[in-house]
Amino acid sequence: MTRTNSAAGRLTLADARRLRADRARQVADVLRRQVLDGRFEGGALPAEAALVREFGTSRNTVRDALDLLRAEGLVERCPGVGTLAVAAKYPHGLERLLGLAETLREHGEVENEVRTTGLITPSTEISARLRTPPREPVVYIERIRRLNGLPLSLDLTYIARDLGEPLLGEDLARNDIFVLLERIAGQRLGRAQVTLEAVNADPHSAATLDAPRGAALLMLERLTHLADGRPVDLEFIRFRGDRIAMSGTLRRPFPDAPPS
Repeated sequence: MTRTNSAAGRLTLADARRLRADRARQVADVLRRQVLDGRFEGGALPAEAALVREFGTSRNTVRDALDLLRAEGLVERCPGVGTLAVAAKYPHGLERLLGLAETLREHGEVENEVRTTGLITPSTEISARLRTPPREPVVYIERIRRLNGLPLSLDLTYIARDLGEPLLGEDLARNDIFVLLERIAGQRLGRAQVTLEAVNADPHSAATLDAPRGAALLMLERLTHLADGRPVDLEFIRFRGDRIAMSGTLRRPFPDAPPS
């Protein structure tokens, strides 16, 4: 028989389960950030009893929260030992226009496996984004980026021909494209338009990144311009979402001044 709310305001069984699940997510959100920031000495999370006191919730809710983190691959629950952090996500800031090696240099060595390079005839959309004449060839570069030996991203890059062709003679395995582009163009990069969304890993991407088929990936689409405003580099980057965390600082704009 389905339980209903009484006049006294008692919860139905379904309501109680939903509230427990909601509370478990709230606890998991706080613990996730602490795990990723390395806040727990030696990687050991506090005992369940301590977490119950800290969050003012039930032991079952704490266990549900830890199960959520375990399903994400961030912690392992070891009998007789406790809960240990077993994975870390690397921070990728969205406020500065940097290559991956520049962004993550303090976290280890970024390695580039160059899979494909050469001239291709682009689609109309890519030509329009790069402001090149229709059907004019552009340089295409496909790379796997690894950090400390682990696959981190699959990068598909389209570059205007006059700057891209000189790139093909450079050491793309050991250098960020951004650094090389600035040298070839004789000016600095200026700005980039960025879109970030979650996509499911197709069979090719999953195999390339050693990720489960259908796993959620972070797709970063970035159109980078030179300082003079010319668009020169269009990238579609698939990141393993379990190995990287995007972050940035947002500022609320001031409203327009009222008319005088």
